[in-house]
Formats: sequence, C-alpha cells, structure tokens
Amino acid sequence: HCLLFGRFDLWNRHDGMLASLKCTSTWFIKPRCSREKDPQFWNTLAQQTLKEALMQQKLNQNVAKNLILFLGDGMGVPTVTAARILKGQLKGQSGEETQLEMDKFPFVSLAKTYNTNAQVPDSAGTATAYLCGVKANEGTVGVSAAAVRSQCNTTEGNEVTSILKWAKDSGKSVGIVTTTRVNHATPSAAYAHSVDRDWYSDGEMPPEALQAGCKDIARQLMENIPNIDVIMGGGRKYMYPKNQSDVEYPNIPKHSGTRKDGRNLVEEWIKGHYVWNKKQVLSLNPNNVDYLLGLFEPGDLTYELERNSETDPSLTEMVEVAIKILRKNSNGFYLLVEGGRIDHGHHEGKAKQALHEAVEMDRAIGRAHLLTSIHDTLTVVTADHSHMFNFGGYTHRGNTIFGLAPMLSDVDQKPFTSILYGNGPGYKLVNGARENVSTIDFEENNYQAQAAVPLSMETHGGEDVAVFAKGPLAHLLHGVHEQNYIPHVMAYAACIGQNREHCIAHDGTAALKPALSSIAALLTVTRFLC
Repeated sequence: HCLLFGRFDLWNRHDGMLASLKCTSTWFIKPRCSREKDPQFWNTLAQQTLKEALMQQKLNQNVAKNLILFLGDGMGVPTVTAARILKGQLKGQSGEETQLEMDKFPFVSLAKTYNTNAQVPDSAGTATAYLCGVKANEGTVGVSAAAVRSQCNTTEGNEVTSILKWAKDSGKSVGIVTTTRVNHATPSAAYAHSVDRDWYSDGEMPPEALQAGCKDIARQLMENIPNIDVIMGGGRKYMYPKNQSDVEYPNIPKHSGTRKDGRNLVEEWIKGHYVWNKKQVLSLNPNNVDYLLGLFEPGDLTYELERNSETDPSLTEMVEVAIKILRKNSNGFYLLVEGGRIDHGHHEGKAKQALHEAVEMDRAIGRAHLLTSIHDTLTVVTADHSHMFNFGGYTHRGNTIFGLAPMLSDVDQKPFTSILYGNGPGYKLVNGARENVSTIDFEENNYQAQAAVPLSMETHGGEDVAVFAKGPLAHLLHGVHEQNYIPHVMAYAACIGQNREHCIAHDGTAALKPALSSIAALLTVTRFLC
C-alpha cells in the first residue's frame, strides 16, 4: 500500500480535458502506515484541502443548462461510508481513505425525509418531495398530502407536477434511468399521479379504483408526459397483456404480462427505439436516437453482483447512453438516475448486495462527470431515506467491511460481524441463542446480517440523508433543509419552473453567465496558490 504523496497537486477538468496544475515538484513515496505517523502528512493534507476550499469561494452562478439527480434509494450516511470503504477495498486499499465520486462534490447538506403522515418515510412520499417539491403521504406519488393512499376519489385536484415536467415544458430533453421497474416509486413520481405506489398496471389495481377512473402507473408513463426522451430500467411485464410470454423468459409464468386491458404499451410507444438487452442498447448510435425505451427485465433489474454482463447493461452503461442522447438538445436536459436496489438489498438484510449497488451508482456518477461540465451542469446526489443498517465493533483499520469485529461479545462470548441491522430477516436463534456467525460464510453475497429484531423485511431509518451538489448554484444546497427544497433549487438554477425572474435580462433574453469567467477565476487562484 505505497501511495504517492506530495505537498500539493491540483487536478481540474475543463470541458472533457484534464489540466494538471502542479504547484511543487517535491514528491516522495512512503507506505501508508508510515506516512500517517508523520504530522507533516496530516498538516499538508489539511492545507491542500484548505486551498481547494478557498477556491470554492468564487461561487458558480451560471445558469444550469443541464440537471442530473442521482438518487440512491435507501442510501443513508452509514451506507455511504461503508460503500466508500468497499470501493477502496475492491481496489486493494484499506478503504477508509478512499474518495467516492460524490465525496468530491464541494457542497453537502442534509435533508429531512419524513412524510406528511410518517416519521419514518417510504420511497413514494419522499420521491414526491424531491421531484415535485411538495411533501406528501407515504405510499402516494405525484399527489399532495390531501390525497389519501388507495382512495382513488382523492386523486383529482390534488395532482402535483415534477421537475421533469418543468424541464420538458421549458424545451429540455428529459430522461429516467433506474435499476428498478420504471414504474416503481422513485421514477413514477416524475410522471404519474397515483394514490397508490403499487398500482404498477391495471392488473394490480382494485376494481373499484378502475371503475372510478384511476389509471395505473405504466399507462401514465405512456400518456401523462408522452414525450419523455429516454426511459431505461425494468418493468416489462406491466406493459404487456395478461399472460403474454416475456421475450427473455418465455416459459416462466411470473414474468408474463399483467395488463387486464389487453393493451401492449410497448407497441404503442412508437416514437423511437425500443431495446430489451445490453447488445441492443450499446449498438445504438446516440446521434441517431431521439427517443429510447429500454426495458431490460420483467420486474426490477438483477443485483449488480448477479448481473449477466453479457446480456444486461450496468447502471453506468445506461447513464452513458442516456446522457449522449439527451445532450444533443441545445436547450440542455434533465436526467433522473436511481440506484434503486440499494434499498432492496437492505430490506433483505443483504448488506453485500446493497453496498455493491451503491458502489456501482458511484461509478455512474463518475461517468456522468466525464460526459458533462461542472460549468453548465448541476449534479445532485442524495437518498430518499436511510435504513436500519450500520457497522461498528471497534474494527481495525482496513478490516474487510463484511468481516468480523475483532472481539467477542462479552455477554454470549460469540463473534459478530461489523455490519448489523436494527431489525430484519437476519435475526436467527439456534438452540435458543444467537447464531454463531463463525460457523457460516458471512461474506457470501446473499448473507443476511444479524438483526436485533426479527422481521421478514428490514425497515427504513428515519434520520436525515446527505445531499451532495456541484455545478451552477450548488451552494444553495447547504445546511439542513426539508427534502422538498431540492427540486426548487434545481429549477431555480436552470431557470425553469416557478422561479425565472432572475434569469431574464432587461432585453428579455436569458441572462446566461459565461462559463469562461469561472475558468479564468480558477486559473487566477491557481497562479496565486502556486
């Protein structure tokens, strides 16, 4: 573990080009364990960080041409920290000192996640907050708190629109990329108005709701905002007539179509390209694609650890395709990206699955960085809620994140893993006592970490979540805010939605601030520091 160590080295990216601005040529190599014993190491690191922080005092106040929201479903702060360690350990490092891509964002705040009727929220009410700018009841998407879950007659008049629609109405291209069903809670709040998040197709709706005129979420995806430019994720079966065999799993009934109205929504989606596997999507030339619908599984996509890399695209690959299509619009774009299965891994008590999902989403964040510019793209990374997940036990530096604590319980004299859940399916008793984890493979992909309270599914956590931001007006995401504040900031930065007065010059044109001014300021500060 020998790492390069120098007094100061600043890397900055300008429109896809890397400029290395070295302020010193004093370099030397020391083993990590040795250099960390030297106070100079920590002092130099802090001084470097201080200089970089001073550069952030020149705030980016450009208009955001592009907006990207990365949503890690269930990615609470403990998950972020554990994913950071895992990312480093996957590269052969101890892990704690590693930087996630989101760690590099200059502005970080906290969001309060409660729903209007719930102290500990769900993914539907929270999605309505960070997409529509309005807090809502749990289990509802795209409707205000005046709507009651599962009561169809409370829908009309209580619909709220999302930032995806605000962006589309302003002339931007818009896209949704998710590792869950495209009509799952998070993506559905971008386009649907439903008092029940589980109404994926009319096959999941009660007869009285259909008779009262409520529409299923898959149908709303096709009808409410019919010109969404890019849609990628899972959820094929909700688009096809009941019992129609799936193209990839023709002999598995549970993957067959679920629609009772007989509609084939994929066939009705005739605007552009439809793909259902990795080869098809990666063979597309983005310059020749204006609209793309990609449905890669009947339900949710498989976990990253179990993904067939020959047939199924990764989240990073989907994000790259989406951006290359959307950025062709001279007016810019809005893209919602969900790492949705972080949440599922935690619910199942499978921390290894959850953390690998988080690392993959961070990889997608890095790819988006290479395809966009910080001068005209506001990127926000956050979570909808947390989980009853944590890790501890006085583990030593570099201890595998999935490993044992270096001590036995002083109560039952048995070992325990660093990762534990407050509740969930990992609660197990053997002969009336806690299971001895040393007798099982606790680093197996689907190992369910021990939990304090037995539940068939682990629950969400209620604490605040982090909000990472970079790009134009990212500094407005600071301190502690309500979760519904997020889309208002993003809309303000992009001059869409309800706050646009600040964007209009006296002659009636958009008052865009040139990105070159930021570059010039950066070079000036760098010269001063060197």
